[in-house]
Amino acid sequence: MTVTPLASRPHDHSHCVHNALAEAEALCARQGLRLTALRKRVLELVWQSHKPLGAYDILGVLTEEDGRRAAPPTVYRALDFLLENGLVHRIASLNAFVGCNHPTHAHQGQFLICRNCHAAIELEQPSISQAIVDSAREVGFSVEQQTVEVVGVCAGCRKP
Repeated sequence: MTVTPLASRPHDHSHCVHNALAEAEALCARQGLRLTALRKRVLELVWQSHKPLGAYDILGVLTEEDGRRAAPPTVYRALDFLLENGLVHRIASLNAFVGCNHPTHAHQGQFLICRNCHAAIELEQPSISQAIVDSAREVGFSVEQQTVEVVGVCAGCRKP
């Protein structure tokens, strides 16, 4: 039986946002980190859909909807904080960010990215990560970080 990931099914994103913010607050409290209002708002914006969001997209929303006068470095610092603490992932090919589905434990990012709607579905397959580490070790390479990005077409975009 194939299970369709939540990101590719119609659903209420407010549930995703609520859970992500609650997990972020708990994680920051446990680790003694400051989840400032701006960091929390940036995380909320990233989680409002399952489509990767660029820093300037976030800046635009902060300026237009929130009336904030945030500068690009401020948004990048917030994103750096979220990235360093495992709350978001960076999709390098899109220079954009998505919320992390599993912020409570360290893992390597694997993403299915729809070339039509740009949804990004996070996978967590330790066997893929291990295969990369093992293959790298065979050629004397030490893996420090890995993000696998697979581009294709999601179930929603394939429907006639």
